Formats: sequence, structure tokens, C-alpha cells
Amino acid sequence: MEPKKNPNVAVGRNSSIYFAIGLNVMLLATWLSFEYKTFENTDLLLESLNLVEEFEEEIPITDLNMPPPPPPPPVLSNPETITIVEDAKEIEETVIESTETDQNEKIDPIVEVSDVEVEDVEEDVSVPFSVVEKIPIFPGCLGSSNDELKACFSKKMNDHIVKNFEYPQAALELGIYGKVYVLFTIDRDGNVANVKSRGPDKMLEKEAERIIGLLPQMKPGYQRGNPVSVPYSIPINFQIQN
Repeated sequence: MEPKKNPNVAVGRNSSIYFAIGLNVMLLATWLSFEYKTFENTDLLLESLNLVEEFEEEIPITDLNMPPPPPPPPVLSNPETITIVEDAKEIEETVIESTETDQNEKIDPIVEVSDVEVEDVEEDVSVPFSVVEKIPIFPGCLGSSNDELKACFSKKMNDHIVKNFEYPQAALELGIYGKVYVLFTIDRDGNVANVKSRGPDKMLEKEAERIIGLLPQMKPGYQRGNPVSVPYSIPINFQIQN
């Protein structure tokens, strides 16, 4: 004989539902425990602001519609006294003679053209180095043509620059370098004049002008048989070698 179970009193009938409810309750409790936050109690700093009663200065009320003060009375100057003087002398009228001359009047002295001295003024003519008939001659240069004299002039000029070249110490320490263009004039007497330069720095320009200022006196250039001023330009390259 098999025992029969009453379905109304079966214990495992709703076990899955109870398991699901319990699992949800545990998950909810776990989530609430993670989300629960606590805060530290910090001391509250209470600051008090004491207001001091400000002193208010009473400004007197002025009436802006008051009329301006009257101007000062004018100063009366003493009237000038007029003295009447009787005419004591009679004035005689003088006759003004005319200074005009007629054609018959002789002009003395007569200036002759031979008595006038004409002074010749020599004009300082400047002719470029490349077109002057006879170029300036550097001391020690010999040649029969302008081409030979030009080649000797360039060589002597380069030798002079190399001989007298001194790199400025301040520019060397600062690493300043570059090319300086020097323009000068060899005047009618063969002297170097009007030295001008243009470069990357004043120190290099000053050194280039010093070198050109040491040039010796030359034989001046000639144009049509007369001495003329000849401008000349030359670049001086300042380089720093490691």
C-alpha cells in the first residue's frame, strides 16, 4: 500500500518561488550595503563680521544759481596834457634836384674789358673707377694699360686688407660675422676720403673703415688730362672659422 501525499501540505511545492524571492532579497541587501555612504564630520568655522558705523561728513549745500561777483571797477588813468607850442621858426622849402642824366653827359671812369680779371674755378669732377681714362695707381704698381693697373690695384688692395685685418674681439665672442661693403673716394690729390661702410654690425663696419683709412697715398686718376676724384667700393668678408 503506497502512502498518498496531500498536495495542499506538500513542502517542496513552491520551493523555486521561495528560492527566487530569497535570492532577490539578498541581492537587494548587498546592493544597499554597497551604495550606503558615510560622511566625515568636519568642524564648522564660524566667522563673524563686525560692521563699524561709518562717519558721514555733512557737505554743505551750495546754491548754484548765485550770480557771479561784480567785476572790479576800472582804473582811471591820468589824461595826457597837451601843450600848444607856437611856431617860432619858418621852414624854408628846398628844391630837390633830379639825378637823371641825358645822353650827352659823359660817364667817368670808363672800365675796359681788359681790366676785369676772370678767375678760373676748378670743379671737382667724380668719375667712376670702371670708366675713368687713367685709374688711380697704387704705390708699387707698374703697367702700360688700364687692365694691368687694375689687376695690380686689386692685388695690392687685397694684400693691404689681409695685412691690417683684425677681427674685433667683442664681435668674435658674440659670434657676429658677415660681409661689409666699404665705399671710399680717391680724391684729386690721391688721398682716401669719404669712407663709408654698410654691414651686419657696427663693430664690423668700424673695423672695415679703419683698414681702408690706413691706405697709402696714391697717384690720382685722370680724365681728359685733368686729375679727378674716383669712387671705389670693395667688400670685406668677416668669417669665423671653427
